[in-house]
Amino acid sequence: MSHTYLTTEQLAERIQYNARTIRNQLVDTCLIEGRHYVRPFGRRKMLFIWEMIERDMLDGATDSIAMPTADALGE
Repeated sequence: MSHTYLTTEQLAERIQYNARTIRNQLVDTCLIEGRHYVRPFGRRKMLFIWEMIERDMLDGATDSIAMPTADALGE
């Protein structure tokens, strides 16, 4: 399986977040090491795995969208 690896700046451009926000607020809360990003060769630099991030972003979006039931509509 091939992956698309992105730097913090490239990821920021794709998801329209500030690179600093990604590093300070999303890493290790929403973005998990080993799943969403790796540190090649045990170094500080992070490379983000686009396919995993995109999949989890879209899964989260569909979880929050719900069709109203007939009971909710008062029918």
